[in-house]
Amino acid sequence: MIAASVHLIPHRPPNHHRSIFRPRRRPVLCTAERQALFSRIAPVYDSLNDVLSLGQHRIWKRMAVSWSGAREGNKVLDLCCGSGDLAFLLSEKVGPNGKVIGLDYSKEQLSVASSRQHSRSKACYNNIEWVEGNALELPFSDCYFDAITMGYGLRNVINFHKAMEEMYRVLKPSSKVSILDFNKSTDTFSASIQEWMIDNVVVPVANGYGLAEEYKYLKSSIQDFLTGSFFSLTNWKELEELALEVGFTNSKHFEIGGGLMGNLVATR
Repeated sequence: MIAASVHLIPHRPPNHHRSIFRPRRRPVLCTAERQALFSRIAPVYDSLNDVLSLGQHRIWKRMAVSWSGAREGNKVLDLCCGSGDLAFLLSEKVGPNGKVIGLDYSKEQLSVASSRQHSRSKACYNNIEWVEGNALELPFSDCYFDAITMGYGLRNVINFHKAMEEMYRVLKPSSKVSILDFNKSTDTFSASIQEWMIDNVVVPVANGYGLAEEYKYLKSSIQDFLTGSFFSLTNWKELEELALEVGFTNSKHFEIGGGLMGNLVATR
C-alpha cells in the first residue's frame, strides 16, 4: 500500500541559493479562525479519521513515530498533538522512564486527549503531559528534546519557516523530527484523485457530522502547502529544502498511502 519516494539532500552552507520562501498565497483563515475550526471538530475528530482513512491513519502514524527515532527513556515532543494519537504511540516507545509532551493550541483537542489518557490502562501513558501552546513560540529551552513528531499540523500553521526553526531550536543535535501530513503531489493524476476524494468523499462524510464547511478548508490548505517541486529543473522538494534552510543536516520526504500522504524526516 506504500509508494515511497525518497530524496536525500546533503547539508549545504547558508545562502547556497536564494530562499525558496518567496511570498505565496496563503489560506484566508487567521490563527484565531483555525483554532476555532479545530475546536469545533474536536469531539468527532477521531471517529472521522477512522471513517475517512478506513483506519489507515493508524498505520501512517506508527510509521511517523518509527521515523522519529524515539527510544526508551527519551524526552519527546508531539507538536500540534490534537487528540493525542502520536503522543500515545510515542509514550509506548519511550516507556515509563521517558517523557512525552503533547502540545496543541486547541483547549478542546487537549481535553479530548486528556480524557483518552485517563481512560487507558497502560502505565506508560502516565508519562504524557498536555501543554497548551503555539507551535511558532515553543515554551521549551534549546536542545531539549530527543525527538519530535508532528501529525497534520505543519500545513495549518501560518508560518512554515518559523515552525521549522522552532523545531530545530528545541531538538537535540543528531536527533530527528518526523512530520506527517497530506502530500501535495506534483503529479497531476495524483493531485486530481486527491481533490476528487475531498470533494466527493471527505466533505460529504463530514457533512453527516455537521462539519462540511470545516472540511472544505482541507483542499485549500493542501493547495497552499509545501512539497511540490520549486525549481522546474530539479527534483528538490520544498519541504526538504525548508528543513535544510533552517539548519537540519539532511532531510527525506516519503510519499505514503499511495502518494496521498507524505512524511518528512529531518535530522538536526
